[in-house]
Order: sequence, then structure tokens, then C-alpha cells
Amino acid sequence: MKLNCVVVDDSSLQRMITAKLVNNHPNLRLIGDFSNAIEAKNCMSVHTIDLIFLDIEMPVISGFDFLDGLKVKPQIIFITSKAEYAVKAFDYDATDYLQKPIALDRFNASAKRAMENHMLKRENHDENGDHIFIKSNLKKLKIFTSKIKWIEAFGDYVKVVTEEDTNLVLSTMKSFEKDLSKEKFIRVHKSYIINIDKVERFNSKFAEIGITKIPLSRNKKEDLIKALAIA
Repeated sequence: MKLNCVVVDDSSLQRMITAKLVNNHPNLRLIGDFSNAIEAKNCMSVHTIDLIFLDIEMPVISGFDFLDGLKVKPQIIFITSKAEYAVKAFDYDATDYLQKPIALDRFNASAKRAMENHMLKRENHDENGDHIFIKSNLKKLKIFTSKIKWIEAFGDYVKVVTEEDTNLVLSTMKSFEKDLSKEKFIRVHKSYIINIDKVERFNSKFAEIGITKIPLSRNKKEDLIKALAIA
């Protein structure tokens, strides 16, 4: 599993250094790096972000002001050259606080903490999270919807692809779609329903989930953009 990350820092050199650290870490995925909060917020309206590496002192909109304007806050690792912001940073429930220049072992420790927080949150959610029951291979299985990546038409069956495995269910796409949250799942093609939280990038033809390219119907790109903006 990888955490989707953005780097927000007005220093081009520090932004490049942090982005390289993210790219080199096995559990982090860099979605984008930005010199200001406005560009970062635009990215977050399209992509699901798990972790922000955030500078505090930036022109126009500071790191704190940026967070104040977010309805949904991912995990935050502050990056700054000044220690005096530390107390206020943790008032924002920061995962960690890194001082420039960033040591590799210190960065890795922060990334590990962010991953542990993410896993703990998922486990707590899964215990009582939204779920459905499916019948596959004569067995009734409980599937947490947060773990579903996509649903694919497969003849008289639908293929339910999750983070752990794949199951075939005797059902139509239309019938299966009724059991899913309209806020989290969207029909992007006659043969595909996707979990918008799993989308990493998309263009006019495909939505990418991991290494899989899910085809988009011609009129579904705008629907996907709207769904990702709300999520």
C-alpha cells in the first residue's frame, strides 16, 4: 500500500528535495508538488490525498491558512526551518514536524508514523464500516466497500475486485450498483463501476487504479471530475 502525497513549499529547492524523498520511499506516491496552496487545493479537488508535506511560511496563503480552508484534512507533516511553529503545528493534529534540512532517517520515521496512522484508521473504520454481502463459490462473503477497487461486467457475472482478492458474483451490473454508495462509486462505462477513492489519475479515455486502466465512456469524464471534487 502507498499513501498518495503532495508537497507544498514555495522554495523550489526544498520542494525538489522533499519530492525526491517521497519518490524514493516504497510506501509513498507523489501525486504532485506545488509552490502555493491554491495549486495544491486544485489538485486535491481531483485526487484523493492521504498525506501533505507542508511548508508553513508561504506568501499570500500560509500553511496554517491553507489547512483552515480544507473541509477534509489529510495527514499533515509540516516542513519548516523554524522551531517556534512546533506547538501551533500540533494544534493542527500534525502527524509530524520536520525541520529543514531534512535528514533521511528523520523523514523515514515520519513516513512510518503516517503509514501506521493510516492503517490504524482503516482498521477502525473497517470494524464498523460500510459493507455488503456477496455470494461467490457457494459462500456468503462480507466485503467492506472501502476495499473495493472496481466492479467489472463478466458475462452473466460481475467481477468484484478488492484490495485482497477477486470474486465472481452472479448478478447484473445494474442490480449490483443498487447496493453501492452513489457518493463513492460511479459507473464510468457499461462494463465498469469504480470506487472513486481508488482513482490515482485519469484522462479523457481511462481512469487509473494502480496499474489498471479502466475505460471511460465518452460522456463520463465530467461525471468523474464532479464525483472526485465532492469526495
